[in-house]
Amino acid sequence: MADSVARTPGVKVALSTASVYPESTATAFEIAARLGYDGVEVMVWTDPVSQDIEALRRLSDYHGVPVLAVHAPCLLITQRVWSTDPWVKLQRARSAAERLGASTVVVHPPFRWQRQYARDFIAGIGRMADETDVRFAVENMYPWRYRDREMLAYAPEWDVTKDDYRHFTIDLSHTATSRSDTLAMLDRMGDRLGHVHLADGNGSAKDEHLVPGRGKQPCAEVLHRLNRSGFEGHVVIEVNTRRAESAAVREADLAEALAFARRHLTWPVPDLPDLSALPDLSDLSGISRTPPSDDPAPAVTDDAGPESEQEQEAGPAPETEGRRGRGAGQRPRKGRTVRDGVRGT
Repeated sequence: MADSVARTPGVKVALSTASVYPESTATAFEIAARLGYDGVEVMVWTDPVSQDIEALRRLSDYHGVPVLAVHAPCLLITQRVWSTDPWVKLQRARSAAERLGASTVVVHPPFRWQRQYARDFIAGIGRMADETDVRFAVENMYPWRYRDREMLAYAPEWDVTKDDYRHFTIDLSHTATSRSDTLAMLDRMGDRLGHVHLADGNGSAKDEHLVPGRGKQPCAEVLHRLNRSGFEGHVVIEVNTRRAESAAVREADLAEALAFARRHLTWPVPDLPDLSALPDLSDLSGISRTPPSDDPAPAVTDDAGPESEQEQEAGPAPETEGRRGRGAGQRPRKGRTVRDGVRGT
């Protein structure tokens, strides 16, 4: 078999500006440049800079960090950002992505109380996607939980794979919160997966957004699958650093997350050999188990079973009289056949 090779993928790893909260959007660009991220995803929220296309362009040019994605203002705290009309928000997000050179707009499914928006959402997203090269990647969400109660806050579904969207974003903190089978959801998204929010979680009712590798999500396996599948979207580090003790600790967390992503996106992929030339071994009935006559090894009969766990722990049997030449009245141990004074294995 050929040696395994590390294939450097074309997948870019970006930093979500939400990952530096409560620091500013400008700080996110600065940290992304210092740590060597490939770009940023701009979370459009209450920070005025995140809403200002020209300010974002200046930050991108100054730090040499491109904007790879725009996250539309879909959160509860951003209900009045850019407009109270959710379609206007998406139109402005698309315009921002086009002007900044970003390939993706990340959007959440509607809240259930946005009834008209929710009724038209699937068809409306499809129409908007027809008008631009920017991908609208709809993100998986989760049911809201409080103690033993659960509320379905999103419509049509928090599990976006149940609906017919052109592109998806998979968020691994959200799969943890929803207690979904992450790899099964990844399979359902298939080649419509356009974007990844890389984070971790332990299945808490809270949306944790841990540094990847610190929770129970299959973060590494997801990245390995992206590598093997030729994924052409972006991986965005979207983690919660609000409780970081200092700016240095926050930056260390973001450096760790970037290193995790790059390490597993370049996971060695084996070059498999061509097996077509091998003989057909499906019928082994004509093959003798007896070794050739000039083979010094003893023949082994069918009653020679595997060693027990106790024998494996005890190690090899000590030298006995049977090894030097067993008397006619002595019997070999049960389960083994001895020929020419040598114990069968």
